[in-house]
Amino acid sequence: MKTKTMNGDSDDITIISNGVKIEGKVSSDGSIRLDGAIQGDISCQGNVTIGDQGEVFGKVDGQIITIGGKVEGMINAKEKLILESKADLSGDVFTKILVVEAGARFNGKSNMGQSKGSSESASTTS
Repeated sequence: MKTKTMNGDSDDITIISNGVKIEGKVSSDGSIRLDGAIQGDISCQGNVTIGDQGEVFGKVDGQIITIGGKVEGMINAKEKLILESKADLSGDVFTKILVVEAGARFNGKSNMGQSKGSSESASTTS
């Protein structure tokens, strides 16, 4: 695993390379790019990108989540979830915006609006 700053931004991106397998919970204050495999949950304050070869068997939490590989578990994208054309997702989704490219596979339920566990409350007017 290596962490580096990309393009001079202040956001750290943790890269988990193809061939790396992790068992357990992964958390980051920055963003994560996964090209390997994780058996466990990902909790990220930034964005999560799961590459074409990436696999996750567990819950994924992040701001903007992009899936190009395989995920089996719940997704909680606080802003947006993008399922790329080779994505294979089995699990429920909580997000504000859902983008599904042609060819992506999604088996589960989607709840668009507030992300799960959001502290924001919906307001109603009379």
